[in-house]
Amino acid sequence: MKEFEDEFSELQADMISICMEYVENRADKVFVYASREEGIIASDFFYLINNKYVEPHKLNDALEDGDEKYDTSAKRNFMVLDILNEDIGKIKSLCQEHKREMPTEMKLIYNVKNGNFKAEYKYDLIYTHDDIKTADHIFNEWFEEVKNNKF
Repeated sequence: MKEFEDEFSELQADMISICMEYVENRADKVFVYASREEGIIASDFFYLINNKYVEPHKLNDALEDGDEKYDTSAKRNFMVLDILNEDIGKIKSLCQEHKREMPTEMKLIYNVKNGNFKAEYKYDLIYTHDDIKTADHIFNEWFEEVKNNKF
């Protein structure tokens, strides 16, 4: 029987994997934001490519001369988000099954070059108790923070 940690890791690996597929395995780092709070599921992702931090719809802004363009169609983007959200749902079920606390927030960072994987988890409410902030605000703050601090 698989252990909780193994299944949890596999689901996170799937999240990274679908984001790598979106970028055709052409990225230096992948950043995945996943949130499940008070029944709200949210996810988003961005990349480091050629020393530029870019959101999926702006991938082609990071290209250098001669690089093949990325397919950044909304359809492909939503496909990735659907899979990320599905994985968040599976993580929720896994946590319930094993009587573990579900993280309200997961920030996954995968360094493609050296294979390093880093995950940060939070278990407190991040935005549902806030009158203004949504998961989008939190994701955008993280994107700006990473971009400005050059992780």
